[in-house]
Amino acid sequence: MASAVLAHFMLNEKLRKMGMLGCLLCIVGSTMIVLHAPQEKSLSSVLEIWQLAVQPAFLLYTASAMAVVLFLILYCAPRFGQTNIFVYTGICSIIGSLTVMSVKAIGIGIKLTLEGANQFVYFQTWIFTMVAISCIVTQLNYLNMALDTFNTAVVSPIYYALFTSFTILASAIMFKDYAGQSISSIASELCGFITVLSGTTILHSTREPDPPVNTDLYSSLSPKVSWYVQGNGEPWKPKEEDGPPFNLITVIRQDHFK
Repeated sequence: MASAVLAHFMLNEKLRKMGMLGCLLCIVGSTMIVLHAPQEKSLSSVLEIWQLAVQPAFLLYTASAMAVVLFLILYCAPRFGQTNIFVYTGICSIIGSLTVMSVKAIGIGIKLTLEGANQFVYFQTWIFTMVAISCIVTQLNYLNMALDTFNTAVVSPIYYALFTSFTILASAIMFKDYAGQSISSIASELCGFITVLSGTTILHSTREPDPPVNTDLYSSLSPKVSWYVQGNGEPWKPKEEDGPPFNLITVIRQDHFK
């Protein structure tokens, strides 16, 4: 939200009224999700996180996430990356959910190591580290591409909303925090999620249109110069009210009428 506001004032990237409404909906939805989110389980070692990471449900999520990311990178990005904001932000958000899980394992490992129980003797800690580095590099690369291509005031809230949603989904699958949740809490979080999606839709609809591509090769010339084509040997004669012919330039293309 702060980056969207700063981009509006410092980078002159205009955020319209409907865009402000979209930002507000994203904030409200995210707040609802955070307030009703379940408490995290306390973990005492990296090995416990590894056991959670290799369970079938999370492995299925990881495989699905990587398949979607590869599809977006290899197929969608070359074709729709410059026109659809959800391509680059989707890659960043899905990869970001895996980044959070890996960074959380690394953080627990560092904390326990400082307390005297060295966690870096386990190869699982180094696997989490390599996954985190790879995901962060990919995430930053496509985030920069999104910021270079689209309005920063629109990219930031959309990326924030998608990143938060996928991170909550990955955390729910990996840690199973929602097993003890009440129906009302789950319903509130679903409402918050729908509110976030509504906000991102509004933000995407208010994106500034891309400038039209100029296909006229002679548009940079003075408007006082008139162009006409001689195709059949008989040049077009301007009318008398069109002014003197001293500013006319004849363009002859032999293949124009073929």
